[in-house]
Amino acid sequence: MRTWLTNIQWCAWCWDTLIIMALKNAFKELQIESHKRVVVSGVWCSGKASQYVDGYAAETLHGRALPFATWVKLARPELTVVIMWWDGDGYGIGMGHFIHSCKRNLNMTYLVFNNENYALTTGQASPTTPIGAKTKTTPEGNTNLPFDPIQLAIDAWCGFAKRADSSKFAELKEIIKEAILHPWFAIIDITQACPSFKRW
Repeated sequence: MRTWLTNIQWCAWCWDTLIIMALKNAFKELQIESHKRVVVSGVWCSGKASQYVDGYAAETLHGRALPFATWVKLARPELTVVIMWWDGDGYGIGMGHFIHSCKRNLNMTYLVFNNENYALTTGQASPTTPIGAKTKTTPEGNTNLPFDPIQLAIDAWCGFAKRADSSKFAELKEIIKEAILHPWFAIIDITQACPSFKRW
Protein backbone atom coordinates (compact mmCIF):
# COMPACT_ATOMS: atom_id res chain seq x y z
CA MET A 1 0.00 0.00 0.00
CA ARG A 2 1.24 3.49 -0.85
CA THR A 3 1.04 4.95 2.65
CA TRP A 4 2.54 8.28 1.55
CA LEU A 5 -0.75 9.03 -0.23
CA THR A 6 -2.39 9.55 3.14
CA ASN A 7 0.09 12.30 4.03
CA ILE A 8 -1.86 15.37 2.85
CA GLN A 9 0.52 18.04 1.61
CA TRP A 10 -1.75 21.10 1.70
CA CYS A 11 -2.69 23.68 4.29
CA ALA A 12 -5.48 22.72 6.68
CA TRP A 13 -8.91 23.20 5.09
CA CYS A 14 -7.48 23.61 1.58
CA TRP A 15 -10.21 23.10 -1.01
CA ASP A 16 -7.90 21.26 -3.42
CA THR A 17 -9.06 18.03 -1.83
CA LEU A 18 -12.70 18.73 -2.81
CA ILE A 19 -11.71 19.09 -6.48
CA ILE A 20 -9.69 15.87 -6.35
CA MET A 21 -12.61 14.00 -4.76
CA ALA A 22 -15.01 15.37 -7.40
CA LEU A 23 -12.70 14.11 -10.15
CA LYS A 24 -12.33 10.69 -8.50
CA ASN A 25 -16.10 10.38 -8.20
CA ALA A 26 -16.54 11.45 -11.82
CA PHE A 27 -14.11 8.75 -12.95
CA LYS A 28 -15.98 6.18 -10.86
CA GLU A 29 -19.43 7.14 -12.16
CA LEU A 30 -18.20 7.23 -15.77
CA GLN A 31 -16.53 3.83 -15.18
CA ILE A 32 -13.16 5.01 -16.49
CA GLU A 33 -10.71 2.51 -15.10
CA SER A 34 -7.35 3.60 -13.73
CA HIS A 35 -5.34 2.10 -16.62
CA LYS A 36 -7.41 4.11 -19.10
CA ARG A 37 -6.73 7.57 -17.67
CA VAL A 38 -3.85 9.99 -17.17
CA VAL A 39 -3.82 12.91 -14.74
CA VAL A 40 -1.22 15.58 -15.49
CA SER A 41 -0.47 18.38 -13.03
CA GLY A 42 1.83 21.37 -12.95
CA VAL A 43 3.48 22.77 -9.86
CA TRP A 44 2.35 25.06 -7.04
CA CYS A 45 -0.67 24.12 -4.93
CA SER A 46 -2.28 21.80 -7.49
CA GLY A 47 1.02 20.14 -8.36
CA LYS A 48 0.58 17.20 -6.02
CA ALA A 49 -3.00 16.55 -7.16
CA SER A 50 -2.04 13.85 -9.66
CA GLN A 51 -0.50 11.80 -6.83
CA TYR A 52 -3.91 11.36 -5.16
CA VAL A 53 -5.73 9.84 -8.15
CA ASP A 54 -5.12 6.21 -9.11
CA GLY A 55 -3.89 5.71 -12.66
CA TYR A 56 -1.12 7.10 -14.81
CA ALA A 57 0.11 10.47 -13.58
CA ALA A 58 2.75 13.13 -14.15
CA GLU A 59 3.79 16.19 -12.17
CA THR A 60 5.38 18.43 -14.79
CA LEU A 61 7.45 21.60 -15.03
CA HIS A 62 6.06 25.01 -14.08
CA GLY A 63 3.69 26.16 -16.83
CA ARG A 64 4.19 23.04 -18.96
CA ALA A 65 1.40 20.63 -18.00
CA LEU A 66 -0.62 21.28 -21.18
CA PRO A 67 2.23 20.53 -23.63
CA PHE A 68 3.02 17.34 -21.70
CA ALA A 69 -0.66 16.32 -21.74
CA THR A 70 -0.85 17.10 -25.48
CA TRP A 71 2.05 14.72 -26.13
CA VAL A 72 0.32 12.02 -24.06
CA LYS A 73 -2.96 12.44 -25.95
CA LEU A 74 -1.25 12.36 -29.35
CA ALA A 75 0.73 9.26 -28.40
CA ARG A 76 -2.19 7.44 -26.74
CA PRO A 77 -5.45 8.94 -28.05
CA GLU A 78 -7.56 6.21 -26.42
CA LEU A 79 -6.65 7.42 -22.91
CA THR A 80 -8.75 9.93 -20.94
CA VAL A 81 -6.42 12.86 -20.23
CA VAL A 82 -7.17 15.31 -17.42
CA ILE A 83 -4.94 18.28 -16.59
CA MET A 84 -5.09 19.71 -13.06
CA TRP A 85 -3.49 23.15 -13.03
CA TRP A 86 -3.59 26.23 -10.89
CA ASP A 87 -4.43 29.82 -11.88
CA GLY A 88 -0.90 31.19 -11.41
CA ASP A 89 0.65 28.25 -13.26
CA GLY A 90 -1.94 27.95 -16.03
CA TYR A 91 -2.87 31.58 -16.63
CA GLY A 92 0.58 33.02 -15.88
CA ILE A 93 3.56 31.05 -17.15
CA GLY A 94 1.34 28.62 -19.08
CA MET A 95 -0.95 31.19 -20.75
CA GLY A 96 0.43 30.63 -24.26
CA HIS A 97 -0.06 26.88 -23.93
CA PHE A 98 -3.63 27.45 -22.69
CA ILE A 99 -4.62 29.54 -25.72
CA HIS A 100 -3.06 27.12 -28.19
CA SER A 101 -4.63 24.10 -26.46
CA CYS A 102 -8.02 25.75 -26.98
CA LYS A 103 -7.21 26.26 -30.66
CA ARG A 104 -5.66 22.79 -31.12
CA ASN A 105 -8.85 21.33 -29.61
CA LEU A 106 -7.63 17.86 -28.62
CA ASN A 107 -9.93 15.75 -26.45
CA MET A 108 -8.55 16.69 -23.02
CA THR A 109 -10.13 18.08 -19.85
CA TYR A 110 -8.44 21.04 -18.18
CA LEU A 111 -9.32 21.69 -14.51
CA VAL A 112 -7.96 24.96 -13.14
CA PHE A 113 -7.79 25.36 -9.35
CA ASN A 114 -8.45 29.10 -9.18
CA ASN A 115 -7.73 30.58 -5.75
CA GLU A 116 -6.81 33.97 -7.27
CA ASN A 117 -3.28 34.12 -5.80
CA TYR A 118 0.16 32.48 -5.80
CA ALA A 119 -0.56 30.60 -2.59
CA LEU A 120 2.40 28.21 -2.53
CA THR A 121 4.77 31.19 -2.45
CA THR A 122 2.65 32.74 0.31
CA GLY A 123 0.07 34.88 -1.39
CA GLN A 124 1.27 37.08 -4.24
CA ALA A 125 -1.13 38.47 -6.86
CA SER A 126 -1.90 36.12 -9.77
CA PRO A 127 -3.46 36.75 -13.21
CA THR A 128 -6.95 36.32 -11.67
CA THR A 129 -6.51 38.40 -8.49
CA PRO A 130 -9.41 40.88 -8.26
CA ILE A 131 -8.96 44.63 -8.42
CA GLY A 132 -8.27 46.06 -4.96
CA ALA A 133 -7.19 42.75 -3.38
CA LYS A 134 -4.30 43.22 -0.96
CA THR A 135 -1.57 40.61 -1.41
CA LYS A 136 2.14 40.41 -0.64
CA THR A 137 2.95 41.98 -4.01
CA THR A 138 0.02 44.43 -3.95
CA PRO A 139 -0.09 45.71 -0.34
CA GLU A 140 -2.05 48.80 -1.40
CA GLY A 141 -4.50 46.75 -3.46
CA ASN A 142 -4.21 45.11 -6.88
CA THR A 143 -4.45 47.59 -9.77
CA ASN A 144 -4.21 45.10 -12.68
CA LEU A 145 -7.41 43.89 -14.29
CA PRO A 146 -7.72 40.11 -13.83
CA PHE A 147 -7.98 37.80 -16.83
CA ASP A 148 -11.36 36.23 -17.60
CA PRO A 149 -10.18 32.72 -18.55
CA ILE A 150 -13.60 31.59 -19.73
CA GLN A 151 -13.89 34.48 -22.18
CA LEU A 152 -10.31 33.89 -23.34
CA ALA A 153 -11.13 30.23 -23.98
CA ILE A 154 -14.26 31.15 -25.95
CA ASP A 155 -12.29 33.72 -27.98
CA ALA A 156 -9.78 30.94 -28.79
CA TRP A 157 -12.65 28.78 -30.13
CA CYS A 158 -12.92 26.41 -27.17
CA GLY A 159 -16.27 24.62 -27.35
CA PHE A 160 -16.54 23.79 -23.63
CA ALA A 161 -15.62 26.52 -21.15
CA LYS A 162 -17.41 26.63 -17.79
CA ARG A 163 -16.99 27.94 -14.27
CA ALA A 164 -17.58 25.85 -11.19
CA ASP A 165 -17.24 26.25 -7.44
CA SER A 166 -15.41 23.66 -5.37
CA SER A 167 -17.82 24.22 -2.46
CA LYS A 168 -20.69 22.92 -4.64
CA PHE A 169 -19.37 19.38 -4.75
CA ALA A 170 -22.22 17.58 -6.53
CA GLU A 171 -22.50 20.28 -9.18
CA LEU A 172 -18.72 20.30 -9.71
CA LYS A 173 -18.66 16.52 -10.15
CA GLU A 174 -21.41 16.71 -12.81
CA ILE A 175 -19.60 19.49 -14.70
CA ILE A 176 -16.39 17.42 -14.65
CA LYS A 177 -18.28 14.43 -16.04
CA GLU A 178 -19.77 16.62 -18.76
CA ALA A 179 -16.31 17.96 -19.63
CA ILE A 180 -14.76 14.49 -19.82
CA LEU A 181 -17.55 13.33 -22.14
CA HIS A 182 -17.09 16.39 -24.37
CA PRO A 183 -15.24 15.15 -27.49
CA TRP A 184 -12.85 18.11 -27.72
CA PHE A 185 -10.85 20.37 -25.42
CA ALA A 186 -12.77 21.35 -22.27
CA ILE A 187 -11.83 23.82 -19.53
CA ILE A 188 -13.40 24.24 -16.10
CA ASP A 189 -12.25 27.26 -14.10
CA ILE A 190 -12.91 26.17 -10.52
CA THR A 191 -13.29 28.87 -7.88
CA GLN A 192 -11.86 27.81 -4.56
CA ALA A 193 -11.07 29.24 -1.18
CA CYS A 194 -7.50 29.59 0.07
CA PRO A 195 -7.67 29.55 3.88
CA SER A 196 -4.05 30.63 4.30
CA PHE A 197 -3.70 33.54 1.87
CA LYS A 198 -6.98 34.58 0.19
CA ARG A 199 -8.37 37.42 2.30
CA TRP A 200 -10.97 38.93 -0.05
